[in-house]
Amino acid sequence: MSRISNTKGGNDEPGGIPSPNKVNKPPKQDLFTGFKSTVMETFFPDDPFRSFKNVPTSRKFVLGLRSVFPFLDWARGYNLTKFKGDFIAGLTIASLCIPQDIGYAKLANLPVQYGLYSSFVPPLVYAFMGSSRDIAIGPVAVVSLLLGTLLQKEIDPVKDKANYLSLAFTATFFAGITQATLGFFRLGFLIDFLSHAAIVGFMAGAAITIALQQLKGLFGIKVFTKKTDIVHVLKSVFHNAHHGWNWETILIGVSFLAFLLLAKFIGKKNKKLFWVPAIAPLISVIISTACVYGFRADKKGVQIVGHIPQGINPSSVQKIFFSGKHLFVGFRIGVIAGLIALTEAVSIARTFAAMKDYHIDGNKEMVALGTMNIIGSMSSCYVTTGSFSRSAVNYYAGCHTAVSNIVMSMVVMLTLEVITPLFKYTPNAILASIIINAVLGLIDIDAIKLIWKIDKFDFLACMGAFFGVVFVSVEIGLLIAVCISFAKILLQVTRPRIALLGNIPNTSVYRNVLQYPDAFRIPGLLIVRVDSGIYFSNANYIRERTLRWLTEEEEASKDNGQRIQYVIIEMSPVTDIDTSGIHGLEALHQSLNKKDIQLAVANPGPVVTEKLYLSKFVELIGEENVFLTVADAVRSCSPPSGP
Repeated sequence: MSRISNTKGGNDEPGGIPSPNKVNKPPKQDLFTGFKSTVMETFFPDDPFRSFKNVPTSRKFVLGLRSVFPFLDWARGYNLTKFKGDFIAGLTIASLCIPQDIGYAKLANLPVQYGLYSSFVPPLVYAFMGSSRDIAIGPVAVVSLLLGTLLQKEIDPVKDKANYLSLAFTATFFAGITQATLGFFRLGFLIDFLSHAAIVGFMAGAAITIALQQLKGLFGIKVFTKKTDIVHVLKSVFHNAHHGWNWETILIGVSFLAFLLLAKFIGKKNKKLFWVPAIAPLISVIISTACVYGFRADKKGVQIVGHIPQGINPSSVQKIFFSGKHLFVGFRIGVIAGLIALTEAVSIARTFAAMKDYHIDGNKEMVALGTMNIIGSMSSCYVTTGSFSRSAVNYYAGCHTAVSNIVMSMVVMLTLEVITPLFKYTPNAILASIIINAVLGLIDIDAIKLIWKIDKFDFLACMGAFFGVVFVSVEIGLLIAVCISFAKILLQVTRPRIALLGNIPNTSVYRNVLQYPDAFRIPGLLIVRVDSGIYFSNANYIRERTLRWLTEEEEASKDNGQRIQYVIIEMSPVTDIDTSGIHGLEALHQSLNKKDIQLAVANPGPVVTEKLYLSKFVELIGEENVFLTVADAVRSCSPPSGP
């Protein structure tokens, strides 16, 4: 019989060697050591201080600097060949980001220069502190829409421009604080609570919402709804159909949208032509601006960008609300925008790191992103993050390091200093076309199909977020995404998978009878496997589910007269158990005792074994009823007439 051994020796083998068929009690650890181990594994699973061990004190300062500023690592091996790749990549993403930044600023209801400001300072900060070689930093569509939607609910961007701008900087400041705090305290795992399915649905819904919002610029509509849901937007579009549409604007917008979509198609068909969709937006801006200026289309109702102030970012420290009624509002909006920006940036960084086979430290990324947004809020920038479209262009353009962000930043600086007056006659329609073209890539049909095939609950989360954004608002869609993600976690925790096991013929293997119909049940035994930890949230369910199976078996056994004598719980998948879980097992033992049925457990892990001992549960059921394997338990517990 296989039993737990709480001694170093045993009688089953000569020389006091423990029997291989016994479940050994793990070495006893004091309470502090166990707690410390759990905390370290939760917050420091990658052991970030390993590089500081056994290192002279003088060297630790240098290692600390390299940890905070990763550029000190790659800068040592930097050469002209790498710079050529970074320079070309930086120029390429600059040609893409400049027209996008102007459009995204309008999406956030900010003057267009603030979009350019946000692609100057933050990329510089990230280049020195970020660990990703490929991510391109700047404003993005989803965060711009989210920020604009939340801000305009508090302050009217037209009637009170100054306070609206200040609230935007305040939200950006707290977005940075949120990101840096999560990274510093190594709480990055919290963003994983927003499931991939929910993010896919949210992004798709946001993409459609953003595209619909651009119909205002694409059709030249002057009076447009401030609501973002599809019903109000389409009503506003068709309400203006007779008098609000401008055919010159529509001609410009639709023509260049077709050109941009064609350029994107070419880039997808041939990866070597990545530069075609990258420079297409800038070419569109140049040509459309020249046409508007040459034909003076602005006098025929074509709306234009207008004057953009020259010069680099002015200080905005004095504009941030550090007190007053807008402080909490800025904090709330900043936390939401910061988390969404963080989720997008970290996922992008990990994607490209996997493609190039290098490591991304998520917590360092959060500190870098947070720092750049804090500094950005003080230099007239709004929330920035990693852009997937620009990062993809950066990757295919041959970037080697974050120097490509520095090159892009320098090009944006020159644009602010010299070129901004040339954007005066840029039509709003072309910006709308650029944004529509950019956000269409956020609708991942293949991912949605895969989610439907794999997990219907995930698909529900995806569609809940999608329809919430499209039919209600961005923040409601985000709230639905978060709620459904948490609901799934709660469902999985409170209703873990439990399986009835049977024996695979001619083996000692026991598997789920639903998965393996040929597996036969052992007469007189009920073998149950719990596929999760046993906690306060699921202990009662596990007990009740087991007793229901037992009742079903007892009813079925009336015909053959073979009653259940043992209930065996296979515990190898049980990673942990808490006091409520142990109480649940004790309650199950008591219920079985009343029926003259013995409870046995098989293959508990070291953590579970230790807790079963400390709680005296092993004494309650008897050491002889704790087995190494299910096969051992079956051999010991089967009635004499069994197989």
